[in-house]
Amino acid sequence: MPQHDVIVVGGGFAGLRAALSAKAAGVDVAVVSKTHPMRSHSCGAHSGINAATRPDDSWGTHAQDTIRAGGFLNNQDAVEELCKNAREDVISLEHMGVIFNRDSQGKIDVMRFAGASQPRTCFVGDSAGHVILQVLYEQIVRAEIPTYDDWLVSSLIMEDGKCQGVLARDHRTGSIEPFYGKAVVLATGNLGRMYAPSTSSLTATADGIGLAYRVGASLMDMEMVQFHPTTLPGRGLLITEAARGLNAYLVNKEGDRFMSSVSPDSMELAPRDVCSRAVAQEILDGRGEDGNVFLDMRHIGGNVIHDRLRETGWLLADLDGLNPTESLVPVRPAMHRPMGGVEIDINGSTSIKGLYAAGECACAGTHGANRLGGNSLLECVVFGRRAGESASRYSSNIAPSSMKDSQVKDETQRLRHIADRKQGQDSAGTIRRSLAEVMNSDVGIFRDEKGLQNARSAVSDLKARWDNIGVNNAGSTYNMELTAIIELGFMLDAAEVTIESALARQETRGAHYRIDFPERDDDGWHKHVVATYSPDGPKLENKPVVVTHWKQGEVC
Repeated sequence: MPQHDVIVVGGGFAGLRAALSAKAAGVDVAVVSKTHPMRSHSCGAHSGINAATRPDDSWGTHAQDTIRAGGFLNNQDAVEELCKNAREDVISLEHMGVIFNRDSQGKIDVMRFAGASQPRTCFVGDSAGHVILQVLYEQIVRAEIPTYDDWLVSSLIMEDGKCQGVLARDHRTGSIEPFYGKAVVLATGNLGRMYAPSTSSLTATADGIGLAYRVGASLMDMEMVQFHPTTLPGRGLLITEAARGLNAYLVNKEGDRFMSSVSPDSMELAPRDVCSRAVAQEILDGRGEDGNVFLDMRHIGGNVIHDRLRETGWLLADLDGLNPTESLVPVRPAMHRPMGGVEIDINGSTSIKGLYAAGECACAGTHGANRLGGNSLLECVVFGRRAGESASRYSSNIAPSSMKDSQVKDETQRLRHIADRKQGQDSAGTIRRSLAEVMNSDVGIFRDEKGLQNARSAVSDLKARWDNIGVNNAGSTYNMELTAIIELGFMLDAAEVTIESALARQETRGAHYRIDFPERDDDGWHKHVVATYSPDGPKLENKPVVVTHWKQGEVC
């Protein structure tokens, strides 16, 4: 049974950065991941990472852009940590080996993304995610940090109210093993696959959110779910925001640039929530074609596309036979990223002792009601580092776990009970598709009381059906059917909290657009929705937004 000071769950940006900072602090750290780190969802981050690197920019301007785009729901202490540390953390990535694009003066090149007042997104062509992940993983290998790949964490080990490790199932053998640790960092990624279409990989199944929620950790801002305006129809494949940063146009079937009437100042570089609603409205009003509008990249030129959007061009050609220098690209919105997750402070601490979180499963209130493009990667790096540092400090001051075997036996019995169910009419795939459909239709870009109540009822029914899923695969080696059932349980919990939080917030703010409450209500709803587990469903309360320097109406 492996034992380490710090257990990091997840092998993406946040997890690897947390592990590296814990190792640098001198503690014994290991990474447990349900897939190899180089297959994590972080590979799919095309765009880049924000940092105020130019003389005409500043961390304060970056912070103001973040708060403005987030509808002032941002905890400003978290925003300050993000923006103040951005430049140093980006430079640290460069020192590790990330070769960012350079301008004519040899400085790190930047482009302007949606919602930003200044160009500040550092990029590596349109492959930033893959390159940064590769470099972080190389550093993991160099630091000789052990990685346990193909292990699905199914529950947390709790002792006297403290998290003391994880229980995980080995895909290769089916065995359930404890990984004991003095502290655990959850960095499992987002909940994207509870929607369809989604830009998230198939591994984004709300694991960390579900794990933390079930042991009593609080979840925050779960109603805030961002849709990306430009994805390929039927696939959810992201057309990077860099395309619009290079002046690609959104047009309807008549060729009209409809963003001119929605956001005449920012046009296609309006915040993602504004662009997504505009695209969705064009389609609803019949000005789309086959359920899509179009991204016009033809005027950008083949040389620019080859140099700056190479991977995007390859994907368009390979998947749909499209040449963006000659043809309009059909696009529609798809679920992209949640702003909410496991509630953490600026050090990555959750409400449970010994349990930390970072990245897209966590929520420090950094993004508020809408995330800026380029801030996602930055959040993973900054708060991943901070979570690893905090977990290492905590682990250095407590005794090792007593290694009780009772939880191992209970978890083994629970999973065996699921695996031994007789074949039924339901399957994890059937329920998962039903979940995604109802979340997209009723908890998507546009919401109202009727739709949310329908989603509440539907998810309740799906949870009851989950209890009776039949398992056809009796094998233990790479039993991905059982894996899918476990993952689905996490997603159903996350969906329930998302729906209840969306019902509670009776206003429109950022990505949360209530048709029946179309105005922002600063007097009544300038506060977070926080959820904790109870046997009768999520228990909701409100918490004030942390305000340091910027009051509503004062951000220029």
